[in-house]
Amino acid sequence: MSRFEIKLPKMGESVAEATITSWLKNVGDRIDLDEAIVEIATDKVDSEVPSEVEGTIVEILFDVDAVVKVGETIAIIETLEDEANSGNQVTEEVQKVSEVEMLETEIHNVIEASTIQKVSDSGKFFSPLVRNIATKEGISMEELEAIIGTGKDDRVTKNDILAYIDSGRQSEDQKVAVTKKALETKIEVVSEKVPLAVVKKSTTPVSVNGEDEIIEMSRMGKLIAHHMVESIQTSAHVQSFIEVDVTNIVNWRNKVKDEFYKREGEKITYTPIFMQAVAIAIKEHPMINISVDGDKIIKRKAINLGMAAALSDGNLIVPVIKNADQLNLVGITKAVNDLASRARKGKLNPDDIQGGTYTVTNVGSFGSVFGTPIINQPQVAILALGAVRKVPAVIETPEGDFIGIRHKMFISHSYDHRVVNGALGGMFIKTIKDSLEAWDIDTKF
Repeated sequence: MSRFEIKLPKMGESVAEATITSWLKNVGDRIDLDEAIVEIATDKVDSEVPSEVEGTIVEILFDVDAVVKVGETIAIIETLEDEANSGNQVTEEVQKVSEVEMLETEIHNVIEASTIQKVSDSGKFFSPLVRNIATKEGISMEELEAIIGTGKDDRVTKNDILAYIDSGRQSEDQKVAVTKKALETKIEVVSEKVPLAVVKKSTTPVSVNGEDEIIEMSRMGKLIAHHMVESIQTSAHVQSFIEVDVTNIVNWRNKVKDEFYKREGEKITYTPIFMQAVAIAIKEHPMINISVDGDKIIKRKAINLGMAAALSDGNLIVPVIKNADQLNLVGITKAVNDLASRARKGKLNPDDIQGGTYTVTNVGSFGSVFGTPIINQPQVAILALGAVRKVPAVIETPEGDFIGIRHKMFISHSYDHRVVNGALGGMFIKTIKDSLEAWDIDTKF
């Protein structure tokens, strides 16, 4: 009997795992080729995983809310060509799975009915295994709460409760010894993962007044927060700023936008023009287009530009324009509009956010003059585009200098000072400035 394993696909270069949010199919359901079977979520995108074959689901290996690593098998499908010869076997397999599920449900109900609660009054969570051991050993809820857990979020693990039981329980001295040992283990685990300064900061109590509202961070919010903190701890962030006169670009866009829309069916914004300038600058300064792997530098051949786009819930996502240096202005415009539109509608595919080598974020769309963005790991630099503003400026002419109104903007460049020095970081944005200010008002599209 031939079976096909559905594995969690790669979601992007920096994405190692995803959370299963919903199973769209159940054991025993028939599946068509490319039919979605499960919904998953990462810190960057929510997506569906399609089936690569036709057949019947005979096994689902992870529950909803489970965190799965890229490449792990999440379900098993028996292909259609094998079903004609093994229809009865499939039925038997489904029945076996159902029996196992029923048995698991019975066990779960027995545990739930015990005196040990799933979540204590203090909010501490206890797994079914820990509760089952506690029930069999006659451990009270008060005793269970007193055990210091070494698991994730301070949860009591199997080893914690077994160590507590082995300690003899009745002896207060032994209880203290077990507690001390568990605490030392917890400190060692945390110290390996988080700098001491961060640990100390996290223990500082936050006062809450009666009228304050406590809001739980969303799943994506937590993942983004972790990604940002990890980037700051990884890269030595340095910023360079430069002001750019974009008067010619503003006037050119005003002149051609109606004709552009009539011919291409697309609205042209400033973003594609800026993206094109970034691609040109990267070709001139290829050591901006790199990643760091330990003591090695990976020089990227492809120029894949990530563009931060807003989601409907206020979070940001970074879809990628692949091989941006090989696209003309019309091509980049269509790519920008397509990715931005699908990001707002939540229709991005996993491939849309993979492979970025450099990121651009438009803080000017929110009215900011400039910003200092955090590097999108494993990249080494990111560019922020400020708002385009009318400002008084000194204009140099052969007849002399005079004051006039110009359209100007700031661009800010955050880069990893471990591998990008100030000279390269500054020259890179100077190249972008020169490219934008040299824009020909008569440019054809």
